[in-house]
Amino acid sequence: MSTAAGTNTRTVVEELLRRIGEGDPERIAELYAEHGDWKLNWPEGEHGRAATPWIRHRSTRADAAAHYRELAEHHVPEHVATEVEHVLVDGDDAVVLGEIRQTARPTGRAYRARFALHLTVEDGLVTRHHVYEDSLAVARAFETEDR
Repeated sequence: MSTAAGTNTRTVVEELLRRIGEGDPERIAELYAEHGDWKLNWPEGEHGRAATPWIRHRSTRADAAAHYRELAEHHVPEHVATEVEHVLVDGDDAVVLGEIRQTARPTGRAYRARFALHLTVEDGLVTRHHVYEDSLAVARAFETEDR
């Protein structure tokens, strides 16, 4: 790993996390490449995808902005918290580990979900955004029917 690449990656990831915390989708999206690889670990065709439209694969900077807008629209802003526990950097790649705590706007149900976020930074922009999270916790918070 080159020290310069690792330093640049860490700087971009820390700035991305700061902007996500501020909640401005357009400013967040500025840190993504025009085209990238964005995937979410989510069971295909399960768990009421209509209730969680932000959870889908994306490929453009405009998609990134839309993701953060949709995420905000479906959660209660006063009840959003993310704890970042570790940021691990190896060259152009970074892994962010932590826990999100949110409340689903449609149901009022609070949830916690552990996550791992794999990012790749090239030329100062995020080109890979792969999220691995507790999709069952998210899905249950958005279920409108009693089980």
